[in-house]
Amino acid sequence: LRWSPWGRPGVKALVTAGVFVTTLWNLRFFLNPSKGSGEDSKHREPLVILVWEWPSKQVPSVSRDVCRELYGITGCQLTTERQLLHQARVVVFFHSRLQPGRDRLPKERLPGQNWVWVSLESPSNTRALAEWNQTFNWVMTYRQDSDIFIPYGKLVPNQSATVNIPAKTNLVSWVISNYHRTQKRAEVYKNLSRYLHVNIYGKANNKPLCKDCLLPTISKSKFYLAFENSIHRDYITEKLWRNSLLAGTVPVVLGPPRANYEQFVPADSFIHVNDFGSLEELATFLKTMNSSRYQQFFAWQRRFSVKLYTDWRERICTICTAYPRLPHGHLYPDLQSWFNS
Repeated sequence: LRWSPWGRPGVKALVTAGVFVTTLWNLRFFLNPSKGSGEDSKHREPLVILVWEWPSKQVPSVSRDVCRELYGITGCQLTTERQLLHQARVVVFFHSRLQPGRDRLPKERLPGQNWVWVSLESPSNTRALAEWNQTFNWVMTYRQDSDIFIPYGKLVPNQSATVNIPAKTNLVSWVISNYHRTQKRAEVYKNLSRYLHVNIYGKANNKPLCKDCLLPTISKSKFYLAFENSIHRDYITEKLWRNSLLAGTVPVVLGPPRANYEQFVPADSFIHVNDFGSLEELATFLKTMNSSRYQQFFAWQRRFSVKLYTDWRERICTICTAYPRLPHGHLYPDLQSWFNS
């Protein structure tokens, strides 16, 4: 056999050259670790979320790393400083703070920047949506189909296996601040009160309860009228979570259908007005319930505890958790149609 330039020595030289090139490539990263993947560097930067205008007059401190310190959410920076607009990848707008006309909005939207529309009110209590078409990338509401879902409360797993039912001194109570005769809840209350007595508190009855008086007062009632001010899908407010379940009373709910409530709480934890053919039947059911049957409504306490969402900082921090899965470049063409659907 004769030696050929295309034989094994050529292959060995090729392999040696390949190893040399690979070594140089890896050495480049060793000597310059800061020049790694641009995506990795970008990922390490905190997600800056600018709240354009806080929903309440009193603005809490967001200067520290509040998402990590209070809620264990890392890589998230909240700010209310508008001069950081050009650094913000997310800008949050509360509907309650949006003024008619666009002169109060930023003059421009940076490439890759997403604007979020936020509201906890129902469509019945939300005005002037039509002018915000083609404005917002994401919606953040109590609706489960929102881009960022922010319920009023939820049940969290709890292995305590204990049931705590406060002592009861009356049958039914209701806290109502804004009473309007045209509302469904006013009509239901008026007819129900023909068959049983309801203890009414709140501004509407000139019996306001202080913040620390609310739960102790409600807890003395066996049942609480968790009547929503309007009836819409997923619109289940603190009337259920705080005034009923957390207070240790059984909610009698008026709102979306029973099946919708059961997406949030166990079926045996509440009474729905629509479960009965008439309000007289409902009243009879409440008045004649024995102790054993009543205690069954609290079985959920063996497995769950109530978590309330009361701090807007916590809600806004959840944007960082949701951010990787949110659609980018999308605009809501008709915000009013979506919210009323």
